[in-house]
Amino acid sequence: MKKEDSIIVRFYEAFRQKDAVAMAACYHPDAVFNDPAFGYLYGDQVGQMWRMLIERSKGDLVISYYNVLQDDQKGIAKWEARYTFSLTGRRVHNKINASFEFRDGLIISHDDCFSFTRFCGMAFGWKGMMMSLLPWFRTGFRKKSRKVLEKYIESKK
Repeated sequence: MKKEDSIIVRFYEAFRQKDAVAMAACYHPDAVFNDPAFGYLYGDQVGQMWRMLIERSKGDLVISYYNVLQDDQKGIAKWEARYTFSLTGRRVHNKINASFEFRDGLIISHDDCFSFTRFCGMAFGWKGMMMSLLPWFRTGFRKKSRKVLEKYIESKK
């Protein structure tokens, strides 16, 4: 597959340009997304999550991606995000391994895997890093993230 034909490259190029509409267009309507911060998101929630994250970054978001491998059915990529975490004002440099599955030429499944403990250390400091080891903290963080997303989606209706 040529690089310019890759849906993964199209997705991350849109992300680099902070174009949430183009990012959402890369997803199948029945898409499923999963990561340590939000857990599972479905359908329109996925594109709305990227839109919210881009808007909340207020331009302070740098994306890089590399090691993209893709065939017609699945793919992987590594990507990095550098931004200021809005709740604490602390700088985050998150390193993510992404895996994808495709249907009808679009992303049907997207899993982002990163160290939640490392992320919490950057976002909240050493106390956050220690708290991230507790299951109730992880669950609470995910619930809060989803609640913020639900509020965001409701505000856009």
